[in-house]
Parts: sequence; structure tokens; C-alpha cells
Amino acid sequence: MKLHELYPFPEERANRKRIGRGRGTGWGCTAGRGNKGQNSRAGAKTRAWFEGGQMPLARRLPKRGFKNYPFRVIFQPINLDRLLASFDGKDSITLDDIYDRGLAPAGALVKILSMGDIAAAITVEAHKFSAKAVEKITAAGGKVIALGTPEALAETPTE
Repeated sequence: MKLHELYPFPEERANRKRIGRGRGTGWGCTAGRGNKGQNSRAGAKTRAWFEGGQMPLARRLPKRGFKNYPFRVIFQPINLDRLLASFDGKDSITLDDIYDRGLAPAGALVKILSMGDIAAAITVEAHKFSAKAVEKITAAGGKVIALGTPEALAETPTE
């Protein structure tokens, strides 16, 4: 195959529609915009949700319910198999180790999930653990250190 054999040939390609180039083209005069009105003006664009000054639908409908977006707590999940593969032969894993290894972004809340098997006794430190993960780690003779969320720690009374 050569460059001149590639499709589509130049004569098969449709020409660009040249708007506003005289009445003989069929797209002259008002250039396909119709007569008068907001959309006929140069530079006039309306947003997709604009309803011509009518009260928009998003404001007409009643707002109901509670939105928890600003207050939700997001955990970075890490499965046991991935954790053990990253720290092969280590007997204790701290949060700093998890951050340093790149398993979770620094400062993120970490939750350990139970996918995978554990054979050796290991101490794992994280903010939260699933019930099955705790069960698997303690059954192997390991120890779980649950730090809790920073919000929960702030609420607990200290004496």
C-alpha cells in the first residue's frame, strides 16, 4: 500500500461548509441562524441548561433529603494478600510502612480487607479492619492494632 492509495481520496471528502459567504451559497445573509433573537447574535451562546429566563428546572423542583458529601469518611481498602505480598517476611506492618510502599496515599485512612490467606503471625496497624480480616490475622497468631478514624479519636474523652 502506498500513500496515494489510502482512503478516502481527496475528491471523496466532503468540503467544509463555508457559512456567511454570499447568498449564492445558500448559507449567506443570516448564515443559517434565522432572523433576530438571542442565538442569531455574534458571540451569543446559552448554557445547555438555560431555559430562556424561565425559572430553571433545578430551582423549580423541591429539595429533599440529607446530603452527607462534605462529612463522609473515605477509606483506602487494602486486601490481606496484597499487603502480605508487599511486606514478604516482615513480622509487623505499620501505617508508615503502608504509605512508604505506595499501597495508600500518605495520610489516607486505611482499611484492611480479608481477601487472601495468612500463614505467619504478623502485627498489622491500620485505621479499620473488616471482621474477617481480624479473624484471619488472629487465627494465624498475629495481632491487630486498630487506630480508628481521626474524627472518632477526637470524640473520645481523654483523662
